[in-house]
Amino acid sequence: MKKSEFDSTMTIQTKSKRPQDWRPEERLAALQQTYSLIGENLNTWCRERGVFAHQLEQWKSDFCSHGGSEENREEARTLRTLKVENQRLEHELLRKDKALAEAAALLVLQKKFRALLGGEVE
Repeated sequence: MKKSEFDSTMTIQTKSKRPQDWRPEERLAALQQTYSLIGENLNTWCRERGVFAHQLEQWKSDFCSHGGSEENREEARTLRTLKVENQRLEHELLRKDKALAEAAALLVLQKKFRALLGGEVE
């Protein structure tokens, strides 16, 4: 009975929650706890806590990708400068398109004006 009582209190404490609700510290602790687990032991641990093994793999890859921070910062900086350059070029292209449309409209109006004056002169 004591063992049963102990087991019931343990299940209450390890109440499962959605994987999205896990804080980064909890995710890291989960990765540390499951590092040496494989097969059925890993699946049992995951079932008790309401996560899947593939979610643990995703968390691991997320932590590993943030680990090489110097490379990530450089890539982020390069990406940011490319985005700014792209926005600048798009803005310039839009401005030039408007100017071209205005010039085309002026040419059409000029032709119509000449046609009107040419018809009146005759």
